[in-house]
Amino acid sequence: MTDENKKNRLSHVDASGRARMVDVGGKKLVDRYALASGQVIVSPACAAQIAANAIKKGDVLSTAQLAGVMAAKRTWELIPMCHPLRLDHIDVECKLVDTAIQIIAQVSSYERTGVEMEALTAVSVAALTVFDMCKAVDPAMTIGPLRVETKMKNGNVTFER
Repeated sequence: MTDENKKNRLSHVDASGRARMVDVGGKKLVDRYALASGQVIVSPACAAQIAANAIKKGDVLSTAQLAGVMAAKRTWELIPMCHPLRLDHIDVECKLVDTAIQIIAQVSSYERTGVEMEALTAVSVAALTVFDMCKAVDPAMTIGPLRVETKMKNGNVTFER
Protein backbone atom coordinates (compact mmCIF):
# COMPACT_ATOMS: atom_id res chain seq x y z
CA MET A 1 0.00 0.00 0.00
CA THR A 2 1.40 3.41 -0.95
CA ASP A 3 1.80 6.21 1.60
CA GLU A 4 -1.05 8.09 -0.09
CA ASN A 5 -3.37 5.08 0.18
CA LYS A 6 -2.47 4.65 3.87
CA LYS A 7 -3.20 8.33 4.50
CA ASN A 8 -6.62 8.14 2.81
CA ARG A 9 -7.63 4.82 4.38
CA LEU A 10 -10.26 4.96 7.11
CA SER A 11 -8.67 3.99 10.42
CA HIS A 12 -11.88 2.48 11.83
CA VAL A 13 -12.24 -0.08 9.02
CA ASP A 14 -10.05 -3.15 8.55
CA ALA A 15 -8.83 -4.46 5.17
CA SER A 16 -12.06 -6.44 4.67
CA GLY A 17 -14.25 -3.40 5.40
CA ARG A 18 -15.29 -4.50 8.89
CA ALA A 19 -15.62 -1.79 11.54
CA ARG A 20 -13.00 -1.88 14.27
CA MET A 21 -11.82 0.25 17.15
CA VAL A 22 -8.37 1.74 16.53
CA ASP A 23 -5.65 0.49 18.89
CA VAL A 24 -4.20 3.59 20.56
CA GLY A 25 -2.31 1.64 23.22
CA GLY A 26 1.09 2.42 21.72
CA LYS A 27 0.47 6.16 21.33
CA LYS A 28 1.99 8.63 23.77
CA LEU A 29 -0.06 10.66 26.19
CA VAL A 30 -0.08 14.30 25.06
CA ASP A 31 -2.21 17.40 25.60
CA ARG A 32 -5.35 17.36 23.45
CA TYR A 33 -7.82 20.17 22.81
CA ALA A 34 -10.84 20.70 20.59
CA LEU A 35 -13.36 23.47 20.10
CA ALA A 36 -16.68 22.78 18.37
CA SER A 37 -19.61 25.05 17.62
CA GLY A 38 -23.22 24.91 16.58
CA GLN A 39 -26.44 26.81 16.80
CA VAL A 40 -30.18 26.47 17.08
CA ILE A 41 -32.25 28.96 15.09
CA VAL A 42 -35.56 29.78 16.78
CA SER A 43 -38.51 32.03 16.00
CA PRO A 44 -38.52 35.59 17.35
CA ALA A 45 -41.32 34.62 19.76
CA CYS A 46 -39.30 31.69 21.09
CA ALA A 47 -36.17 33.85 21.40
CA ALA A 48 -38.17 36.38 23.44
CA GLN A 49 -39.36 33.64 25.81
CA ILE A 50 -35.83 32.27 26.20
CA ALA A 51 -34.53 35.78 26.94
CA ALA A 52 -37.26 36.31 29.54
CA ASN A 53 -36.64 32.84 31.02
CA ALA A 54 -40.32 32.13 30.32
CA ILE A 55 -40.04 28.69 28.71
CA LYS A 56 -42.25 26.37 30.81
CA LYS A 57 -39.60 23.63 31.05
CA GLY A 58 -37.16 26.04 32.72
CA ASP A 59 -33.91 27.89 32.08
CA VAL A 60 -33.04 26.81 28.54
CA LEU A 61 -29.48 28.12 28.33
CA SER A 62 -28.33 26.77 31.71
CA THR A 63 -29.96 23.40 31.14
CA ALA A 64 -28.42 23.09 27.66
CA GLN A 65 -25.00 24.03 29.06
CA LEU A 66 -25.21 21.32 31.72
CA ALA A 67 -26.49 18.76 29.21
CA GLY A 68 -23.50 19.51 26.97
CA VAL A 69 -21.03 18.95 29.79
CA MET A 70 -22.73 15.70 30.77
CA ALA A 71 -22.79 14.50 27.16
CA ALA A 72 -19.09 15.13 26.55
CA LYS A 73 -18.32 12.78 29.44
CA ARG A 74 -20.50 10.05 27.89
CA THR A 75 -19.30 10.27 24.28
CA TRP A 76 -17.62 6.87 24.37
CA GLU A 77 -21.00 5.32 25.29
CA LEU A 78 -22.79 6.99 22.36
CA ILE A 79 -20.30 6.76 19.49
CA PRO A 80 -19.32 3.11 18.87
CA MET A 81 -15.65 3.56 17.94
CA CYS A 82 -14.77 6.28 20.48
CA HIS A 83 -12.39 5.47 23.29
CA PRO A 84 -13.30 6.26 26.91
CA LEU A 85 -11.19 9.28 27.80
CA ARG A 86 -10.31 11.07 31.02
CA LEU A 87 -11.38 14.61 30.25
CA ASP A 88 -9.54 17.31 32.17
CA HIS A 89 -11.74 20.25 31.18
CA ILE A 90 -15.11 20.78 29.53
CA ASP A 91 -16.57 24.22 28.93
CA VAL A 92 -19.89 24.67 27.17
CA GLU A 93 -21.24 28.13 26.48
CA CYS A 94 -24.80 28.72 25.28
CA LYS A 95 -25.88 32.25 24.49
CA LEU A 96 -28.84 33.82 22.78
CA VAL A 97 -27.90 36.15 19.92
CA ASP A 98 -30.95 37.53 18.12
CA THR A 99 -32.85 34.37 17.13
CA ALA A 100 -29.94 31.96 17.46
CA ILE A 101 -28.71 30.03 20.45
CA GLN A 102 -24.98 29.86 19.78
CA ILE A 103 -23.22 26.92 21.39
CA ILE A 104 -19.45 26.56 21.85
CA ALA A 105 -17.80 23.59 23.53
CA GLN A 106 -14.14 23.35 24.49
CA VAL A 107 -12.67 20.07 25.70
CA SER A 108 -9.14 19.25 26.82
CA SER A 109 -7.36 16.16 28.09
CA TYR A 110 -3.97 14.50 28.44
CA GLU A 111 -4.66 11.43 26.32
CA ARG A 112 -3.66 9.15 23.43
CA THR A 113 -6.41 10.29 21.08
CA GLY A 114 -8.19 13.53 20.21
CA VAL A 115 -11.22 15.06 21.91
CA GLU A 116 -13.07 16.50 18.92
CA MET A 117 -15.85 13.92 19.23
CA GLU A 118 -16.38 14.92 22.85
CA ALA A 119 -16.64 18.60 21.83
CA LEU A 120 -19.06 17.77 19.00
CA THR A 121 -21.15 15.59 21.29
CA ALA A 122 -21.36 18.41 23.83
CA VAL A 123 -22.59 20.84 21.17
CA SER A 124 -25.02 18.31 19.69
CA VAL A 125 -26.66 17.39 22.98
CA ALA A 126 -26.83 21.02 24.09
CA ALA A 127 -28.63 21.81 20.81
CA LEU A 128 -30.99 18.86 21.25
CA THR A 129 -31.74 20.05 24.78
CA VAL A 130 -32.69 23.49 23.46
CA PHE A 131 -34.96 21.81 20.92
CA ASP A 132 -36.58 19.61 23.57
CA MET A 133 -37.23 22.50 25.91
CA CYS A 134 -38.60 24.84 23.22
CA LYS A 135 -40.45 22.50 20.84
CA ALA A 136 -43.88 23.40 22.25
CA VAL A 137 -43.25 27.07 21.44
CA ASP A 138 -41.38 26.58 18.15
CA PRO A 139 -41.52 23.15 16.48
CA ALA A 140 -39.83 24.61 13.37
CA MET A 141 -36.45 25.26 15.02
CA THR A 142 -33.36 24.47 12.96
CA ILE A 143 -30.20 22.90 14.38
CA GLY A 144 -26.89 23.46 12.62
CA PRO A 145 -24.34 23.66 11.39
CA LEU A 146 -22.41 21.66 14.00
CA ARG A 147 -18.68 21.62 13.34
CA VAL A 148 -15.17 21.36 14.71
CA GLU A 149 -13.51 24.77 14.70
CA THR A 150 -10.09 23.94 16.18
CA LYS A 151 -8.16 20.83 17.08
CA MET A 152 -4.79 20.80 18.88
CA LYS A 153 -2.28 18.12 19.80
CA ASN A 154 0.56 18.86 22.21
CA GLY A 155 0.08 22.61 21.74
CA ASN A 156 0.17 22.44 17.94
CA VAL A 157 -2.88 23.29 15.84
CA THR A 158 -3.70 20.25 13.70
CA PHE A 159 -6.95 21.66 12.30
CA GLU A 160 -8.44 25.12 12.22
CA ARG A 161 -11.46 26.31 10.29
